[in-house]
Amino acid sequence: MEMLTLGPAGTYSHRAARAVADGEVRFTESVTDIVESVAAAEYDRGVVPVENSIEGSVTEALDAVTEHEVAVVREIITPIRHALLARGREFETVASHAQALAQCRDYLEGAYPETEIEAVASTARGVQRAREDPSVAAIGHPANADVAGEDGTAGTELLVLAEDIQDRSSNATRFLVVAPVTDRSEAGSKTSFVVYPGVDYPGLLLRMLEPFADRDINLTRVESRPSGERLGDYVFHFDIAAGLYEQRTRDALATIEEIAADGWVRRLGSYDSETVLD
Repeated sequence: MEMLTLGPAGTYSHRAARAVADGEVRFTESVTDIVESVAAAEYDRGVVPVENSIEGSVTEALDAVTEHEVAVVREIITPIRHALLARGREFETVASHAQALAQCRDYLEGAYPETEIEAVASTARGVQRAREDPSVAAIGHPANADVAGEDGTAGTELLVLAEDIQDRSSNATRFLVVAPVTDRSEAGSKTSFVVYPGVDYPGLLLRMLEPFADRDINLTRVESRPSGERLGDYVFHFDIAAGLYEQRTRDALATIEEIAADGWVRRLGSYDSETVLD
């Protein structure tokens, strides 16, 4: 079963994918490409980051599952351990993914206030930059410092100048495993769905929340994203702690579908969550 995730090899997405893959893991540098490729059945599975405990939602992932019909079949939670990696102790630039840079903002401002910050496509791409250029340091997993590191780039070994430099020790990222829509399941302890109400009026969001509160269903995430249709028009992303197989979930979603009669409701599926320690 081929799996697609963010690359190159050595990214945190790769580490999450490797923990659950039962086949080859391939890479792209776009979350949208992952979801689009899985929706087109070009890959059996995709792993996308959707939320970080420090920096919040990965909006590209939310927009991608709105634009392309896929199923969510699994959730992976992984603690994030950031390290500062470089060929030497003197450097001018720190390169990494924008999310990783943001997650280490306080450390960088305190320890290297004069250093230039460079956002690249992934943490692994930043590690490659550091291997190639002694004036560049990277933020990535400490295992990526090895000569034959998990980033797939053989050659210069990097020094681990500092470990666990993330601003909060509780830093963790939530990944979703997406599959073709035909693999959608109703079994699982969590469910994700997307709602485009097609209308707007005072109390609309409250009306969409009440069916879950009335049935004692915990909403673990509610987020709005622009629909792209016009200014002030939104799509809503919901995660709930209940499965589609449960009657209470079916009843709540039936009410949501009535509220969104002028729009649509997309059931991404039910799934279980797994925490991967690395």
